[in-house]
Amino acid sequence: MERPDFNIVFVGAGNVASCLAPALMQKGCRIVQVYSRTQESAQTLARKADCPYTTDLTQISGEADLYIVSVKDDALDDVTARLACSGNPDALYAHTAGSMPMDVWKGKIRRYGVLYPMQTFSKQRAVDFSAVPFFIEANSEEDACLLKEVAGRVSPKIYEASSEQRRYLHIAAVFACNFTNHMYTLCDRLLAAHGLPFESMLPLIDETARKIHELPPLEAQTGPARRNDRNVIGRHLDILKKEAPELADLYGMISRSIHTYELNNKMTSR
Repeated sequence: MERPDFNIVFVGAGNVASCLAPALMQKGCRIVQVYSRTQESAQTLARKADCPYTTDLTQISGEADLYIVSVKDDALDDVTARLACSGNPDALYAHTAGSMPMDVWKGKIRRYGVLYPMQTFSKQRAVDFSAVPFFIEANSEEDACLLKEVAGRVSPKIYEASSEQRRYLHIAAVFACNFTNHMYTLCDRLLAAHGLPFESMLPLIDETARKIHELPPLEAQTGPARRNDRNVIGRHLDILKKEAPELADLYGMISRSIHTYELNNKMTSR
């Protein structure tokens, strides 16, 4: 169901808002206003969304049907309380945080929920939202349907998830994305220190990612830790202890985790 008159205020102009606001605008939603505590961020997103901006929460527009709040988790409680005093009291309010409960709105706003797009966002990169799963929660079935409609403008992958489920979803996403990317950073550091290009790792990284589209991650695991090849592991640790002791500790801990997981899986599958 298309609603070309659907009006949205974005509260926050970080990575999520900077990608989601233009995507919704392209699908017929009207971005009424952008808020950010910094003028540069507010101005930049307002240009993309072709709308006015403010850096003052008391000047938030009262014309919106939906307020999408994308701010840091530690600012969410304060922002939601202040929004309750300035926004449209009849509108729906939703935050985009993966690890924050829906009830951060409770007692402040009548209609509220969560619109969580599970993806890594950067202002510098456009996102193909048609492949992004959205996880929805609301304090009424009617508003859950409304949030599904909004998410459905940009993605066919829409799920309902409770605050409890979303907490575990977010933890899992940190392992799958943030920790993995940090490993790429450490890999880049090791290679650069010895005059080797990071781009040489890209085919390996790409194939590893492709494999888990076809195999369970446990079956896709390879390497010395899975084989429990102590000679290789020992040589790697000797090198790292001399050059980067903190990486030796990390290497040892992750290798033990891989090997232990493999052993436990074999025992439980017997």
